[in-house]
Amino acid sequence: MWKWRLTAAGMNVLLGVPGVVPVWLIWYYLSNGPLADAGWTSREPTENDGMQLWLVIVVFVVAVFGVIWWLANDWARRRTALAPHVYWTAGALLTLVPTGVLVAGSV
Repeated sequence: MWKWRLTAAGMNVLLGVPGVVPVWLIWYYLSNGPLADAGWTSREPTENDGMQLWLVIVVFVVAVFGVIWWLANDWARRRTALAPHVYWTAGALLTLVPTGVLVAGSV
């Protein structure tokens, strides 16, 4: 049983590598759209095409990544003995590890 736990953990970390793209797109949209409107961030000075196109791109990329992530984790969860809420929480956090490493390394 521990073999499947390690497999699921490794799979989520590996899924986090391409998962950097949806996280970045969400941040880019929020920082140039609603957060800039609220005065919490400043807009990208060269971003003058509007945010509607970015919203379409963000929704599509996040939806595709979400479906792939969910299907892979649904398959792996059935092979582990972990409770569902523990598995899904750990899977989501492990998927964010590569993004956290890149953010920490950029400081």
